[in-house]
Amino acid sequence: MTTSHNKTAFVTGGSRGIGFGIAQSLAADGWRLAINGMRPASDVQEPLATLRKSSPEVIYVRGDVSSADDRAACLDQIRTAFGQLNLLVNNAGIAPRVRADILEATAESFDEMINVNLKGPYFLTQAVAAWMIEQRQADTAFDGAIVNISSISAEVASTNRGDYCLARAGTSMATKLWAVRLAEFGIRVYEIRPGIIATDMTAGVKEKYDRMIADGLTLEPRWGQPEDVGRAVAALARGEFRYATGQVVNIDGGMTIGRL
Repeated sequence: MTTSHNKTAFVTGGSRGIGFGIAQSLAADGWRLAINGMRPASDVQEPLATLRKSSPEVIYVRGDVSSADDRAACLDQIRTAFGQLNLLVNNAGIAPRVRADILEATAESFDEMINVNLKGPYFLTQAVAAWMIEQRQADTAFDGAIVNISSISAEVASTNRGDYCLARAGTSMATKLWAVRLAEFGIRVYEIRPGIIATDMTAGVKEKYDRMIADGLTLEPRWGQPEDVGRAVAALARGEFRYATGQVVNIDGGMTIGRL
């Protein structure tokens, strides 16, 4: 389904895991893509080649979203390559290097979680929002949207990774803040909360969650896949939920539904 061949999307962390699943869904809809990651360009040629089979154009913009200089450089590359940006997907994020009980957690881990998972996307959104407003003022037909990928950890407490939970809870409030601020410009803002998704980030806890899923952790008895998140992002990006800015979409197989 090619519907967006004149629109550009910027997916942070888009060369692997959930980000790649998102990029694939957008490519299938005909979006031009700017894919961000930390790896050298030589290491991401395979996923880029896969995306180019569907997308009209794909570029790779290397950079650390927690770095102000890198954020600016990425947007400069997108301006040069495409001259516009219609969709930002704040997907890049990291898990704690050590899952430490909150009684023993370190300030270093806390700072890293906040910088990469919250501060970086927050200020990237600020810069992108300014550009989208500029585009909207130049063309009232401009269509812009921002999608934040957070986690069920925005609400579900994990005491062995409190720093991650706090960063994701912050992402949830950031979604509301930007939805309120950007509404006057017609720029939609959404949050997607993935549950247990099979990626390299969750590979180290596979046996644990295999057991929990088998015991009924999720209503749908399987791991989520990156494409599950990708399909949700693509639907939001197409504008199928226009009267829902600021809202949360849970992609968790029913995990967070309260049950007796």
